[in-house]
This record gives sequence, C-alpha cells and structure tokens, in this order.
Amino acid sequence: MTKPAARDAAIDRVSPNDLMQRALDVGPLPMHVGALLVLDGDLELPVVRAAVGARLAALDRLRQRLVRTPPGCGRPVWVDAAPDLSTHVQAVACPAPGDEAALLDVAVRHYTAPLPDDRPLWRAVLVTGLAGGRSALLLVLHHTLTDGAGGLALLAALADDAPPPPDRPFPRPTPPWWALARDAWTERARSAAGIAGTFRALRPATTELGGGGRPRATPCSLLQPLRPELALRMCRVPLEPLRRTARAHGATVNDAVLAAVVRALGTVLERRGEAVESLVVSVPVTAREAGPSGTNRVGLMPVALPTRGDVVDLMAQVAAVTGPRKSTSRGSSTAVSRPVFRALAALGLLRPLVRRQTMVNTFVTNVRGPADHLRFAGAVVADVLPLGIVSGNVTVACTVLSYAGTLTVAVAAAPSACPDLDELQHALQANLSTLAA
Repeated sequence: MTKPAARDAAIDRVSPNDLMQRALDVGPLPMHVGALLVLDGDLELPVVRAAVGARLAALDRLRQRLVRTPPGCGRPVWVDAAPDLSTHVQAVACPAPGDEAALLDVAVRHYTAPLPDDRPLWRAVLVTGLAGGRSALLLVLHHTLTDGAGGLALLAALADDAPPPPDRPFPRPTPPWWALARDAWTERARSAAGIAGTFRALRPATTELGGGGRPRATPCSLLQPLRPELALRMCRVPLEPLRRTARAHGATVNDAVLAAVVRALGTVLERRGEAVESLVVSVPVTAREAGPSGTNRVGLMPVALPTRGDVVDLMAQVAAVTGPRKSTSRGSSTAVSRPVFRALAALGLLRPLVRRQTMVNTFVTNVRGPADHLRFAGAVVADVLPLGIVSGNVTVACTVLSYAGTLTVAVAAAPSACPDLDELQHALQANLSTLAA
C-alpha cells in the first residue's frame, strides 16, 4: 500500500514500509544504498558542494531528518533540517594506482560507516586522484530514506539538466504535538477503513512469496555468521546483446542475470567441495511512488533456481520459474511481511532470527538506470557503479544496474566468509559474457 496523503500537509510521516526497512537494520553493517558516479574530470570539492547545494531544494529527503513523536502521536515524522554541506559532502584522495580496485576499497570504508541519526541520513564523498584524470562521487543513503529505484531518481535530480527545484517555504515548522496526535488518529481511522483492501492484497502477496510451497534455503557455506566487513567486485556486459539473447529464449534481462549469478555461485560451491543442485534467491520486487522522495514498497520473491548446466539453458529454466510468480500488484507481499517484521522487531526477536534465517541463500536486486549519460557539475558521468550490502547471515549478494547501455553487476561479499570472491567474479563475468555473445 502506498502512503496516504497526510491530513496536514506539514506532517510528513515515515511510511510503514520505510519503517519496516529501519526495523530490518539489524547489522552487522548498516542498511545503506549507494552508488559511485565515475566522472570524466578531476572535480574539486567546492565545485561539488556548490552543485549539490544548488539541487537540495528539489530533494526534500536530503534536507530532512527523522524525529520520534510523543507517545500516542503515531509514527516518526520527517522534519526540515538544513544539512551542513561541510559535513555531508567531503573529499578523499584515492591511493595509487587509482584504479577500480583502489576506488572500491575507498568506497567501502565510507559506505559502511554509520550515518548519524541527528541529521539527514546521507553523505557524499568526492574521490579524487583516479587514473586517467577522473574523479568519482560516492553517494550513500540509508534504506529508510529511499530504495534503489528512489536512489536513481535522486541521482537524476542531481544531474545538471534536471528540472528546476520547486519553490516551497523552507524550513517548515515542526508540527505541534496536538497536530501530530490528531493526524495519527485520523490515519488510524483511515487504516481501519482500508482493512478490506489489505485482505484483497493477500492473494497477490501469497503469489509473490511462493504460496504454501515456499522454498527453503539450501544448507551451504553461503550462509554464515557475518562480521562488520565488506568487499565489492564489479562485472559488466553490454545491455542490448544480453536483452536480445534473453528475449530469444522467452526470458527477461533479470532472468538472464539470475541465471548467470546462480551458475557462478554453483561453480564456486563446487570448487569448495559442496554439491549444491539449487539455491534460493530472494528477488526484491519494488513498487514505489514517483520521485526521489517516493515511498518504498519492496516485496519479497524467493525462488529456488538450479545451479548446474549450460547458462543459456539455465536462463530458460529461470524464466519458467519466475514468470508465474510475478504478481500483477508489484511489492504486494509487504502486506504479509511488514506486520510480521514489525512485530518481531517490537519483541526483540528480529535480529537473532535474521542472523539465523533459512529462507534464502542470496539476494539479487535489479534496478533500471538512465539510458543516456548524465552530467554532474559540468562533468560527464562516465559510469555508475551500484553498491550492495550483505546482511543477516547471507555472505554474498548482487546489485544490478543498467546505465547508458551497460549492465553492471556489483557483487557484495563478506571477505572472511568468501575468500574466493575473485573466482566468483570471474565465473559471473564469464556467464554474463556468454549470454551477451
């Protein structure tokens, strides 16, 4: 369900779905979403701060912070708070040789650092000194602020050719307690009146979750206790050849990526001496309100996929599995998962359960980005690298992003639990190249 319009326009509550994302922030790494913008040009910090500052009026969430309300006054609210750009936008030099590996090492340090709750939940880091006279801009946002699709909307709003920001008063005053209480009770009455709609969402929600035959994660070394650590690797492939191959076999680009990922994981597990016939992959299914401040509605679609055989044949098998599971109401499984997760969080059970879960072996998130190159602060955005995270007990996760004709798969892993990450990267790259050939 999307967030209903507030009775008082000045009251901007965190949506139930965004609040669920906050409940799922159980560590050991913070639930961040982010991207690296590789820029054709060695930008300087004052230029970047000026460019970000000029676009803040178009990005409400970047100049708001989340505040708890008094007892009985409902969910937390977003209140206006002018960000200090000297704190939010900083710079760091990339160590030699300034290649992608060095850039990713720098990005991981700043991407996994917690975001303070007493100010807007984002940071930007200019990384200078890259090879070829380039620089990069790291954008980090908490998952409560937005999801992957919202992050891309934010990225587009930061671009040089984005529409001018709307003219609205800033800062708006924080609503008094009595207005919060009135709005909360109005919203409760509205929610009670919408119970029938919630029940109608249960059928597509069950379809998205897999119904009564929900698969169980395959016991293997992909599920291990996590430490507060992260490593990233990137794989790339031209988007259009991959799309043509997928369509020729009755599949989608997402099906092709899933086949490449599970085949690569199967290869690595075989080298570890583990005979694994299938893996359960959680595919987030997102529906959201338009714009960078839209509400998250991220459903869960766990699918059991085979790990062996020719990757092209696997793609067709993946399409046969995922096709019937794609609900006509995207993200509808939140009708089931949201109240369960919030109840577990309230009881203090969510953290131990997430860290011992047996529902999925890995996550694969796919987001469609701009088809053409963007510009930021006068520089062409040559590449956009998605950044993923590992959580619970899932040691490997993939984030997929298409940008300007290239599809990039970011492999995020816990390095102590995945010492063969380079082998996984090579296997995944080989599978993607085969599918795009």
